[in-house]
Amino acid sequence: MGIEKNKNIVNSDDYPVLLAEDNPDDILITQRAWKKGLIKNKLYVVKDGEEALDFLYKKRKYLDVPKPSLMLLDLKMPKVDGFEVIQTIKGNDALKRMPIIVLTTSNRHEDVNRAYEMGCNAYLVKPVLFDNFIKAVAEIQRFWLILCEIPT
Repeated sequence: MGIEKNKNIVNSDDYPVLLAEDNPDDILITQRAWKKGLIKNKLYVVKDGEEALDFLYKKRKYLDVPKPSLMLLDLKMPKVDGFEVIQTIKGNDALKRMPIIVLTTSNRHEDVNRAYEMGCNAYLVKPVLFDNFIKAVAEIQRFWLILCEIPT
């Protein structure tokens, strides 16, 4: 018996994903995993926490971007770190329901606990091997974009 697709996802363009990541190699790997996993949802990329907040609040060069349905967030970023991004999002009535998946290299218990206490919805440590990273990205898509009902 297969997984039935979420009937609310008629057009994957309606459910874009925002990746906030400062490491160019991790951005490239995520984009490759997105393509290899055949994920149809548009992936927008910002390179630090300040850009992530600009994107979410439609400031500066992000005036005409869609509201993401899901955010993949690195914690260790310049300007504004991932913890500050979580805190800002969860403190805003218009954004606080957006699921945030922390996707980071840190497996420190302090970081895991802090991220959950602040309101992240999932915490994943980036797999080192590319094939495992592809599998992780596919599982993110399967769970968060197919099985789950995403708030609007």
